[in-house]
Amino acid sequence: MNFLLQLSRLIDRINEAVGRAAIWLILVVVLISAGNAVSRFAFNMSSNAMLEVQWYLFSAIFLACAAYVLKKNEHIRIDVIAGRFSERAQNWIDVFGILVFLLPMAVLIAYLSWPVFMNAWHSGEVSANAGGLIRWPVRLLLPLGFALLILQAVSELIKRVAFLAGIAPNPLKKAAGPSAEEELAAEIRKHQVAPEVADIVHMNHEMIENPQGEQK
Repeated sequence: MNFLLQLSRLIDRINEAVGRAAIWLILVVVLISAGNAVSRFAFNMSSNAMLEVQWYLFSAIFLACAAYVLKKNEHIRIDVIAGRFSERAQNWIDVFGILVFLLPMAVLIAYLSWPVFMNAWHSGEVSANAGGLIRWPVRLLLPLGFALLILQAVSELIKRVAFLAGIAPNPLKKAAGPSAEEELAAEIRKHQVAPEVADIVHMNHEMIENPQGEQK
């Protein structure tokens, strides 16, 4: 079990690094989107390549961060029933869900998406849009993203089994700390990159937390 826990920590570090790197893609997408909007409405110019870059980066963010979100235990849960159970029961539910639903689904999608990437790679598939981009990089995102998700599912399974065996803390307890939006805003401010973007991210977080404008 000690070896498995070490493996779990290694997987966690990989997906933590990937997730934190993907956070910066959000800023890149915002800047590209703003540039596309300005060039279209101010100069009556547009680029299919730049539009497709947005889609590629959005896909990269979604797929690369899926495992990161699972690691952070921030994926959507319906806790109306499970929230009433004991910590052990909740972990048993997760073990069942990982083994019966998450892992089979992720393995199947990774398996089926690999030939699609290989076909795009060998054929040199290019977007049908004029001036569009080559397609194999975005095709590769699907098997890579689900491969990371499979690894993280294995890590989460190890952590839950270790907790049930009484040799590790409860992995369902969320660590106290800043939200993902606050982390992104802090990183942008720390590097002094587009502070106005950081303010927008922070403002959006406050609107989500306090949608009616109530005083805290």
